[in-house]
Amino acid sequence: MKEASLYEKLEDEKVRCFLCNHRCLIKSGARGICGVRENRAGTLMSLVYGKIIARHCDPIEKKPLFHFLPGSSSYSIATVGCNFRCTFCQNADISQMPSDQNRILGEEMAPEEIIQLALNCRAASISYTYTEPTVFIETALDTARAAVAKGLKNVFVSNGYMTRECLEAIHPNLHAANVDLKAFNDRFYKEQCGARLKPVLNTIEAMREMGIWLEVTTLLIPGLNDSHEELRDLARFLAGIDPGIPWHISRFHPTYRLMDRPVTPVETLRRARDLGYEAGLQYVYTGNIPGDAGENTFCHRCRTTLIDRMGFQVNQNRIPEGRCPECGTRIPGIWRKDA
Repeated sequence: MKEASLYEKLEDEKVRCFLCNHRCLIKSGARGICGVRENRAGTLMSLVYGKIIARHCDPIEKKPLFHFLPGSSSYSIATVGCNFRCTFCQNADISQMPSDQNRILGEEMAPEEIIQLALNCRAASISYTYTEPTVFIETALDTARAAVAKGLKNVFVSNGYMTRECLEAIHPNLHAANVDLKAFNDRFYKEQCGARLKPVLNTIEAMREMGIWLEVTTLLIPGLNDSHEELRDLARFLAGIDPGIPWHISRFHPTYRLMDRPVTPVETLRRARDLGYEAGLQYVYTGNIPGDAGENTFCHRCRTTLIDRMGFQVNQNRIPEGRCPECGTRIPGIWRKDA
């Protein structure tokens, strides 16, 4: 347990947390929406500092990040807890543990131990993932700072609901992020996630401005966020920020509390991919369709195949230096020569 960062003390032993855009007002003895930050007599405490619930050495493509050190490994960690209540959460057993089970579990691990395990598996980066990394920001901050000194990069896989203050705290040591842009309508965010859309859009814009390498993922759920108009507008939003932002569109499978929706038709993902290109995006990827051509990276100028993938495995990488070998076009991303 450790005193939380990013909060202020108020009268009557209340505190205001400004870690994420819920900006919870928390009475003494209560917790924030995330379920892992508790007010103890006017001091906000992180209940998950160093309590690692999941850890694994993953391909960076699993985040998914396709333009950030492709083919490398990323040591991935999480604690329990999340500031969203997504009905379709794929990791609800750990993200929703504090609310669904009223438990906080995890293995005590110091930042130095996490870093050594990353080095042992020859990872190029540490990813803060599986649940929402914002809610374990104290662990992430201490680990990220020390990781940079050891030559490792840091990655957030996030719902993008952190405040500007939180982003500025981690930014100097954050090299890449994949943000879930779960929909492009506020009703979806309110009803399916317990949040709002605008703060996520602000985070995407801020990360791009700060120079953090950014990729975006949208899980397409039939009848909820997959209309032609919504996908077109979402793609236009991203292209308006930077047409080089890779957009990952992923196939939904029924899970957790959203069991009444069918699996996303493959044709829906391919239609969304076309809409992304029509909106001006240079790189659009399809996910959860093993073997689909939409997993591969093509030069946005001459359409040469640059990276051949099968799921999370890179079979061939023709751009280790970040340029198309055929036409010489610079491919947006962070490549081996940039590391």
